[in-house]
Amino acid sequence: MQLSELIGYAAAFLTTSSFVPQAVHTFKTKDVRGISLTMYSFFVVGISLWLVYGLLLNAWPIVIANAVTLTLAVAILAMKLKYR
Repeated sequence: MQLSELIGYAAAFLTTSSFVPQAVHTFKTKDVRGISLTMYSFFVVGISLWLVYGLLLNAWPIVIANAVTLTLAVAILAMKLKYR
C-alpha cells in the first residue's frame, strides 16, 4: 500500500469517525432542534457527490468514508424531518 493511500484511509477514518458522536447523540435523544435542515440537506448532496467522485476515480478511501457518512447523514436528516 502506498503512502498516499494510507493517508487517504487515515483521513477517511478521522473525518468519518468525528461525525459519529453527533449521529449517536441524535439517535439516542431524538433532539434535532440544533440541527439545520438546510445545512444537512446541502451536506447530504455534497457527500453524495463525493461518493460518486470516489467511485469514478476508484478511490476506495473516498468511497468508504463517504458511504458511511452518507448513511449517517441521511438518517439524521430523516430524523430532522420526522421530529421537527
